[in-house]
Amino acid sequence: MSAKPALHHGIVVGTFGRQYLVELPGSEVLTCFPRGKRSTLACGDRVEIARTAQGQGVVEAIDPRSALLYRSDQFRQKLIAANVTQIVIVLAVVPSFYEELLNRCIAAAENQRLSLVIVLNKFDLAGESAAAMGRLALYSGLGYRVIPLSAKQDIAPLRPALDGQVSVLIGQSGMGKSTIINALIPGANATTAEISAALDSGRHTTTHARLYHLDARSDLIDSPGMQEFGLHHLTQQEIAETFIEFRALLGHCRFHNCRHLVEPGCAIAQAQTEGTVDARRLDAYRKLVREIDSGKKF
Repeated sequence: MSAKPALHHGIVVGTFGRQYLVELPGSEVLTCFPRGKRSTLACGDRVEIARTAQGQGVVEAIDPRSALLYRSDQFRQKLIAANVTQIVIVLAVVPSFYEELLNRCIAAAENQRLSLVIVLNKFDLAGESAAAMGRLALYSGLGYRVIPLSAKQDIAPLRPALDGQVSVLIGQSGMGKSTIINALIPGANATTAEISAALDSGRHTTTHARLYHLDARSDLIDSPGMQEFGLHHLTQQEIAETFIEFRALLGHCRFHNCRHLVEPGCAIAQAQTEGTVDARRLDAYRKLVREIDSGKKF
């Protein structure tokens, strides 16, 4: 009877479809594959692997996760990162950012109880920076940290926010995530792409997730650029709880099963009328709930 192969603990530092880079203690990196046909690994996962050949291995087990960040629609889920402590949402002065994507990222962070930082990159573009910062005043007013940044000129304002955290960079293509990675980690060789002015969006430059060590206590995961962030795995009640300004109002509507859409006597709708809840945030919440409702039909 042959002996079972020795297992080694490691961390997933790169995901490329069904192929993974797993870093072992001592910084050795192996190319690994999952057992079976389905793959449920994310960048940042802590795993047990068995060596199968020189520089290769197979993932035998996944350690329990402290957090799992993923997006979903009515048909499938897309893992983004595991065991992170913070989401860094990268926006830019140009191309124009999607506020809807921002609200969804915030909801995902709140649901997983993660810290949140909003970066407004390309802040050196003075003609547009004031308007972009004005759009973000709502979020700084809610207590979220907003960091203006010109990553090509000076990355220093971002560094303190990353200290001691396992952060994941999230943002639509063209916001400058790769530029931020290159500035923080000169050896990363992350590629950058020119912005397509005609489409007002960036070309996808990252098709995989990659974890970088900033120092002995801080890691950073670069995720693929995304235009959508579905939250079909959340219930209506869970979505309501991710809007921090709603929390004190939940349970105070006329009807106990109020969904804060069109019901009479809704405390959140009343707060919006009185100006204590912003209409943009209530609209974002309602769009999320209606999207999930429509998905239940499939």
